[in-house]
Amino acid sequence: MTKTMRVGEILLTEEQIKSKVAELAEQINRDYAGKDLIVVGILKGCFVFVSDLVRHLDGDVQVHFMQVSSYGSGTESTGQLQIKKDLSVDIAGKHVLIAEDIVDSGNTLVKLLPMLEERKPASIQVCALLSKPSRRQVEYDPDYIGFEIPDKFIVGYGLDCDERFRQLPYIGVVEIED
Repeated sequence: MTKTMRVGEILLTEEQIKSKVAELAEQINRDYAGKDLIVVGILKGCFVFVSDLVRHLDGDVQVHFMQVSSYGSGTESTGQLQIKKDLSVDIAGKHVLIAEDIVDSGNTLVKLLPMLEERKPASIQVCALLSKPSRRQVEYDPDYIGFEIPDKFIVGYGLDCDERFRQLPYIGVVEIED
């Protein structure tokens, strides 16, 4: 039987997101003033966030992407990290900012960060638009957090449910009915 998915509650409006992205960029600009920065977006969910964030950043900013996944087509993290697209740039000696759409279990970043640290960047920090601390399976908190959100499955602003709803300008709660 096919499940019906729809967006119910609007958790974060387009205006709230725009304001928070600008606020995060201001903090990043202060912290990286005078430094070149490589922003590494974690695909697919981050693409809207990265696009908006980097337009607010000052200085010499490069944008690169990785695609990693700990989700299949479901709503729960599998806990296994799959690298689908690796970086195509050398980050040795560079300041790196990982841009994530959401930090949920924390498993993805706890596995990804040591791998990137082996490449000897000058620094590496994480900026997450969303954080779900109630879902953490490991000890981890991003360096920059836009919003802490409750344990609800959300979509929009790049986040999806089975590849749907990424285009929404807001973040809403997905409702799945049998």
